[in-house]
Amino acid sequence: QVQLVESGGGLVQPGGSLRLSCAASGSIFRINVMGWYRQAPGKQRELVAAITSGGSTNYADSVKGRFTISRDNAKNTVYLQMNSLKPEDTAVYYCNANIWAPIPRDYWGQGTQVTVSS
Repeated sequence: QVQLVESGGGLVQPGGSLRLSCAASGSIFRINVMGWYRQAPGKQRELVAAITSGGSTNYADSVKGRFTISRDNAKNTVYLQMNSLKPEDTAVYYCNANIWAPIPRDYWGQGTQVTVSS
């Protein structure tokens, strides 16, 4: 059974930084796209950033230039470095991965809270 386990959320002041990690484990044959989504209270879940197995990336306009997504394929782990955080970045952040195990499907992490507040 495949699991995605996230870590790194917390409370940070505006302008601060956080780094999220998400590790996939289980009977994994291959991981395709990995990404981060977020959901703020009263809002729909939205894509923050995604990265392919080859390293191509995609970002939401609201985080371009501030957030960086990366992955370590050997460790089945994806990271999200978040800099210059703003109060509007406050949300629950979810890891997502498209994994062959053995058939391809999307998996989700449990979510980690990020709060940006003074």
